[in-house]
Amino acid sequence: MENSEKEKKRRMEEFLQKQRLPYKSKVNYAQRRAYDFANECWKRDLNMHISVGGLDSITLLLFLRSIGIDVPAISVSILEDKSIQQIHKQLGIQAIKPYKTKTQVLNELGFPVVSKAKARKISLLQNPNCEKQTFIHAIMTGDMGAQGHFQHSDKIKLPDKWLELFGGHYQEHRPDLNCKVANFPVSADCCYWMKEKPADDWAKEHNSVPFLGLMASEGGQREMGLIKNGCNYFGKNTIRSCPFAIFMRQDLLQLALDLNVPVPKVYGTIERRANGELYTTRAQRTGCSMCGFGIHMEQRPHRFDRLYEDNPKEWKYWMYNCCTDKDTGEKYGWGRVLTYIGVPWEIDEHGHEIGLDGQLSLI
Repeated sequence: MENSEKEKKRRMEEFLQKQRLPYKSKVNYAQRRAYDFANECWKRDLNMHISVGGLDSITLLLFLRSIGIDVPAISVSILEDKSIQQIHKQLGIQAIKPYKTKTQVLNELGFPVVSKAKARKISLLQNPNCEKQTFIHAIMTGDMGAQGHFQHSDKIKLPDKWLELFGGHYQEHRPDLNCKVANFPVSADCCYWMKEKPADDWAKEHNSVPFLGLMASEGGQREMGLIKNGCNYFGKNTIRSCPFAIFMRQDLLQLALDLNVPVPKVYGTIERRANGELYTTRAQRTGCSMCGFGIHMEQRPHRFDRLYEDNPKEWKYWMYNCCTDKDTGEKYGWGRVLTYIGVPWEIDEHGHEIGLDGQLSLI
């Protein structure tokens, strides 16, 4: 165990050192890692492709082309903002179909809120007869029980904020809280049916492995996976390359400028602040137009506000009409969900933001 912790710490320190390299050194490093991956794939008679979504992977596509690695590009484009779809067509990216529509996912599985990891736990809490009672207790209290040597884990436990909103079926585990049952389902499986499985099946059919535009600086599970496995990973069941793994957001934006990457409208434009920092004038990150992961941490105008700016009709559908309540038959949408988790979303007839208290936002 001690050696394992030392190795983990060593990898972390090495990765942090690479993240502190100058921009040009990082670009050279990304080029070497991309060639290393390509050479190994050629040795193994594997085809390669790049899985494309937003600005990060669009930049990776043009970077790979610029260094002579011209491989097929695929995307479940229909899930992206319309301005991203336009860039995909412009760059000749092959569109593949999702296995479920956005509307099917929300109605059949549930809403993607908070984060993928927390949504998985919330979906278990929403099942009043969940078989994983030991895990339920750990989610509610952090107490691991006999299987966890009776230790406490704040990592497994959901924060009380979310337990109060979603832990009502298991209130007896936390009598100190006033836990409620939400009147909408939550799920973490949207990406699997709409992006991951379609892309994985395409890859198997074509004997192909992906280049991905992931960066550890995005945090979360991606960060730990990239630190643990590095830019190029040849595992038993997974083979992939993430040449931008050590990039920070500034590196990505600078490379996008250097390569004259077409920036989708949803991001605005890439500008430079007085202190030299690069930023996009609209969205910093994008994803599926009905994804709510991380929405509770965004300031207004948030992703759904920008959707209203770009497509009021689509906004209205997702806010009010995309789902049918199984108990009442009532139509509802993200409006119900966002209000429940405390995220303001309403907009008046003049396009002004309205807070949860019904007052016009001054932001």
